Amino acid sequence: MNTTFPPRVNTEDRVSPQAPEVEEAVIGACLIEREAMPLIADKLRPEMFYVMRHQVIYAALLAMYQAGTKIDILTVKEELARRGKLEEAGGPFGITQLSSRVASSAHIEYHAQIVHEKYLRREMILGLNKLLACSLDETMDIADTLVDAHNLLDRLEGEFGHNNCMRDMDTLMADTMAKAESRIAKSVNGITGIPTGMTDLDRMTSGWQNGELIVLAARPSVGKTALALHMARSAAMAGHAVAVYSLEMQGEQLADRWLMATSEISARRWRTGTPEEGEMADARRAAANLARLPIHVDDSTVVNMEHVRSSARLLRSQGACDMIIIDYLQLCDMSTGQNNRNREQEVAQAARKAKLLAKELDIPVILLSQLNRLAEGHIDRRPELSQLRESGAIEQDADIVMLLYRPALARITTDKESGYPTEGLGVVIVAKQRNGETGNAYFRHNPEMTKITDYVPPLEYLMKHAK
Repeated sequence: MNTTFPPRVNTEDRVSPQAPEVEEAVIGACLIEREAMPLIADKLRPEMFYVMRHQVIYAALLAMYQAGTKIDILTVKEELARRGKLEEAGGPFGITQLSSRVASSAHIEYHAQIVHEKYLRREMILGLNKLLACSLDETMDIADTLVDAHNLLDRLEGEFGHNNCMRDMDTLMADTMAKAESRIAKSVNGITGIPTGMTDLDRMTSGWQNGELIVLAARPSVGKTALALHMARSAAMAGHAVAVYSLEMQGEQLADRWLMATSEISARRWRTGTPEEGEMADARRAAANLARLPIHVDDSTVVNMEHVRSSARLLRSQGACDMIIIDYLQLCDMSTGQNNRNREQEVAQAARKAKLLAKELDIPVILLSQLNRLAEGHIDRRPELSQLRESGAIEQDADIVMLLYRPALARITTDKESGYPTEGLGVVIVAKQRNGETGNAYFRHNPEMTKITDYVPPLEYLMKHAK
């Protein structure tokens, strides 16, 4: 019995799982952007499309891509005409119409995933229906039917990709030793990952490691974004490409903060538009230096994890993404199409996608998050791991959870754990680290929280404790 079935192509049949509009978006993106086909060529085959004309067009696109032929509306029309399939594909007008359905290929991988899923569901329905018919037919050998059932499941699981990550111990040990040797070769003063920008934090983490999800959490206005921008600039200055997805602030506002961090400009005069002449010259020099850093900023107002994944994968394929920063989790578009999910489940799903993205691209992902109001109930306002807002699942998925604390905001003069005076003192509480120690990392900041440096206790403190 053969369980490989031809695809359903009857567009009038609305029962079979299908997404014609998404198929149009995939093909339209391939027609207008050259970066589209490399992202999906190994994921979709012509028969995975439900609509026949889409199968015909994608078959031509795939053949052109594999042959290295330039793809645009005109060359695709020529290829379809050469194949004698132009009219079957909807004619020249139909091809042009498809290209106008999308503005870019930003979501093409997510759309391709939907097309693939619909195809798998159709194949599953067809295969199981045929197996059901064979099960009801007592003239069929039950052993053959069971073999066909196993073959169907194997084929579907292979299509789904479950077996791609299976390794035997020989392969696993070889991969583990290769990774260890690479880590040793890259180690500089004990830092094997991307520098954090803080000596204490580098000592505790050995730098940001590939595949890790790092959560930086705090109450509003404590300095999450300022610290994240410091980490981004430190990584970029060390030669690592960084992608920053800012859902809260415009790119120009982030750039203002980077300028303040790398120059001697008065933040107040800069904000009020009254900088001195020397400060403007300093700002231009700082802007020229910052312009050379490998940082990309996406300040789109509506961003979900699918957008981040698609954008980051494209940057990664171009060698322009070694680390991702998302500011911040609770502002992500949580639209899932599942009305039965509550807010906590949606936040948990977004955090899970961030972790999967870190593993998929094998880069560190820093995810900023809010803490709930319980942090303000303590006398010293010292945050705790249990205060992660809206979802304890964030803690489960994160490899590292850091809680940002500025004791001076609680109007206390001495930090109770370190004994340091609180003026200009910042504390990163490493509350969880899957592969390392927990504890406190200290840093110094200016009143505007634009300049961040390693913390050195003041002379009065050192003299007092030296006695």
